[in-house]
Parts: sequence; structure tokens; C-alpha cells
Amino acid sequence: MLKLENLSVYYGGIHALRGIDIEVAEGKIITLIGANGAGKSTMLNSIVGLVKSATGKILWNGEDITGNDTKDIVSRGLALVPEGRHVFPNLTVEENLRLGAYARSDHAGIKADHDRCYDLFPRLKERARQHAGTMSGGEQQMLAVARGLMSSPKLLMLDEPSLGLAPLVSKMIFDIIREIHKDGTTVLLIEQNAHAALEIADYAYVLETGVITMQGTGAALLNDDGIRKAYLGEG
Repeated sequence: MLKLENLSVYYGGIHALRGIDIEVAEGKIITLIGANGAGKSTMLNSIVGLVKSATGKILWNGEDITGNDTKDIVSRGLALVPEGRHVFPNLTVEENLRLGAYARSDHAGIKADHDRCYDLFPRLKERARQHAGTMSGGEQQMLAVARGLMSSPKLLMLDEPSLGLAPLVSKMIFDIIREIHKDGTTVLLIEQNAHAALEIADYAYVLETGVITMQGTGAALLNDDGIRKAYLGEG
């Protein structure tokens, strides 16, 4: 589905990614863990065309999309839910959701995805006419994920979806990620809560200062002594 081959990115004069090779297989949950400043968000931003790569390729279903503009990439079935939510605070929940489908013209499909979002997030349905900026952080995160789903993505990329959320709300977000995956959407997840991320991951990568230093199944990394010490606060 998605492949990064020898991807290098400079960001603000910093060599943020150094020869990254990653594969996201269709139907899987792939997790990327790493400390702040490791280059995780830069990688997602480069995939959707917000940051240009210096070298390497981004392949989508075998086609080179390196350097394509963001609208074209989204129309191909990739969606990014960015860190910090970035909902439109002065628009209602309903208006935010409709903006998620801005590149679509399949009215029946849009309605089906709209109904699905309200099924996944009943709280959003209750607050459909509420301005997004007046909602709690957890509710805004739900809205950000739902807005991403409104583009009908084949691959949903999530950047730190549990950041700053209370434990119960964070658990709810991870339960919803599982549900989205069960419905057939492939997920690429960046998350500082390494334990929760590795628990749901089919495969995972560890990124340190722009370099992939380890990879394996989620279960294997969850049980690795080095990972447990560095990222899970154990040992």
C-alpha cells in the first residue's frame, strides 16, 4: 500500500529524516514510536506533501507520489489527523465534518460516512451544532479523527491522538482506532503512549533522531527489554 524508500528530509536546516525505509501493508495497524524531535511528525507531513523530501521515494500502491500536492494525495485515499487536533474552532461540529469531505462529490458516500462518524462518536452527534472551540480536548480529538474519516481514506494517519488526554478518554480513542481498523481502514499511528500503541500494532518501527533503529511486530517490541526501558518506563 504505502512505501517509503530511502526518504530524507531537511526541516528548518535540520536533517530530520535520514534514509527512512518503511512499509505500511493494507489492512494493518502500523505504529511509529520515538521521543520528541525524532522526526515522526515530519515523516507524516512529508507523506501528505506538506514537507518536501530531499531524496528518496514515497510510493502509494506502487505509484510514485513524491512531490505531489496535498489535495492530490488526499484524493488518492490518504488522510492525516495532525498533532494538536487543528479543528476549526469557530465552526460547528457538523461544519467541521462537512469540510472533511471537501474533495468528494459522491453524495451518497458522504452521507454514509457522515452517519458512520456519528455512530462511532455519539458525543459528536449530541454536539452537532456546538462550536468546536468550546468543546473539551477529548471531544476535539474525536472530531479531528471523524473529520479525517470524512475523506473516506484507505489509509488514516494519526499523529499523537492521545496527547494531553485523560487516561479514560485516551482509552476511548484507542478503542475507536480499533473499531476504525476493524471496518477496513489501514492505520499508521504515531504515538508517545508506546505501550498502548504497541498493544494494537501489527507491526512497529522505532525512530531515533531521524533513523529507524528497530522494527518488528507490536508484540515483539512490547516485550523487548530495551524498548521497555526506553519507552515504557520499566527496568
